[in-house]
Amino acid sequence: MGKLLERVLNTGALRRWRRAARAAPSTPLARLRQQRNDARKLRMHLDQLIHTADNRLALPKIDSSYFPRPHGTDWSWRPELWRGPLPVAGVSSVPSKTRLGHEIQMFHDCAISELTLRQLRNTREEDLAPYGLRMDVFKFDGSFLSLVIDLPAEATQGLTRQHLVRLDCIAESEKPIEIFARLNIKHGPNTEQLVRELPPGEKTFSVEYDLAYSRLNEKRIEKAWIDLIFEAPDMNQVVLRDLTFARFLRANL
Repeated sequence: MGKLLERVLNTGALRRWRRAARAAPSTPLARLRQQRNDARKLRMHLDQLIHTADNRLALPKIDSSYFPRPHGTDWSWRPELWRGPLPVAGVSSVPSKTRLGHEIQMFHDCAISELTLRQLRNTREEDLAPYGLRMDVFKFDGSFLSLVIDLPAEATQGLTRQHLVRLDCIAESEKPIEIFARLNIKHGPNTEQLVRELPPGEKTFSVEYDLAYSRLNEKRIEKAWIDLIFEAPDMNQVVLRDLTFARFLRANL
């Protein structure tokens, strides 16, 4: 009933302003002056509403898991940091082993940390992920810096050496930087590691890990994670706009 009444009132207001606009050439000046003042007040609120609505409606939808997947995908995933808002959006002077959310962890060996991590809202039209991750590195006196992404249990359920694992990423940096992505799969006492270098100078890229070339013991798989390793990261800002994973079986030859 409330929504119906609101629609009726809005329709009535629209008709009144339509009539006033059409009659403006012959409206008495005193009344026209009052209508102009009222219209300006109304326009201010309408402009504010339109501006806010345009911004909100242009943003990727929160909790979105949509992204293109290879044919035959049997598991896919976008980590929580890129899907929705975290309880703590950022950390400064980041100590090693600091977590941001439940799935992302930073490792480094700096004596003094001049690193920051912050979740940011993606606003560009081409962004599919609602959120991104910004890493600022100032003076860096360590020998390594990596972000670890823990893959969920579903990633290893039914995983075989016939699978390929694909990582898609959109990354931006203030100046060129080398980034390596290492897939780690723990099976029994061993950990299989496959390393790929992300194509330098590109913002959007995909890398695939073919498990056929691994020594994976399919019966003893326990967990998997990804290390994003940043080479010479000092005095740089890196923004990971999106990060997604997909798993699919190799095509039969």
